[in-house]
Amino acid sequence: MSEERRPFDGLAQDYDRARPRYPEAAFRRLVSLLPERAVAVADAGAGTGIALEGLLPLLSADSTVDAVDISNDMVAVGRAKFPKVNWAVEPVEPWLAGRDNLDLVIAAQAYQWMDRPSFVTNAGSALSSRQGVLAVLQNNRNYSIPGLAADYEDLLEEFSPGYRRDYRAIDVATETAPIAATQQQFRFEWVDVMPGASFETMSRSSTQAQRAIERTGGEFIQHVKDLTQAAERNGEIRLNYVTELFITKVR
Repeated sequence: MSEERRPFDGLAQDYDRARPRYPEAAFRRLVSLLPERAVAVADAGAGTGIALEGLLPLLSADSTVDAVDISNDMVAVGRAKFPKVNWAVEPVEPWLAGRDNLDLVIAAQAYQWMDRPSFVTNAGSALSSRQGVLAVLQNNRNYSIPGLAADYEDLLEEFSPGYRRDYRAIDVATETAPIAATQQQFRFEWVDVMPGASFETMSRSSTQAQRAIERTGGEFIQHVKDLTQAAERNGEIRLNYVTELFITKVR
């Protein structure tokens, strides 16, 4: 495949170290909808395998798991963490087109990056023989609550070209309806507690923040430091999140 630079190339280590994980309750809800046997799973846009950290412990040990991402850097980190997972560096849409007999396709923090009509169609075909599950999982900073999450969104919208805080406000239910037998949506509100220094690391691992850094140099990062200092208590910050889980049972 092409050696062109991909989103998150060069950011993988910081991404894996500082990005928020997902609530265990979201994975337990998802796994409760799967067959009580070994399953075949594809993690679409898997990144460094952050979703797999929560999902794998809940699956049968002899389940088959594939993880697909377009970034060599991200996959290298993921493969080191989970060497028993089958990793592939390629676009997930054509990868899915060659698969069948899957029980679960999960897109965690990746759905917005995809050719979504193609992804949904190909995922539906890969899942249809087992009436499997397509899961879209999203972590979003909960900017409806005043505080650091809202202040950081203000900062990104001011300095990152083209950024809008609602860029993941996608009508997943409508987009996945063509392959759906049933659909469900779950919402989990929670607070991530981290050392203040980790917040800057997390920011630097974001493509949106990288665009702001390219535009302003050190000015954006100084604003991030100022936000951190204002929010820090006893060396820690608290960042409000909402996790959304969209479940489509394929007909």
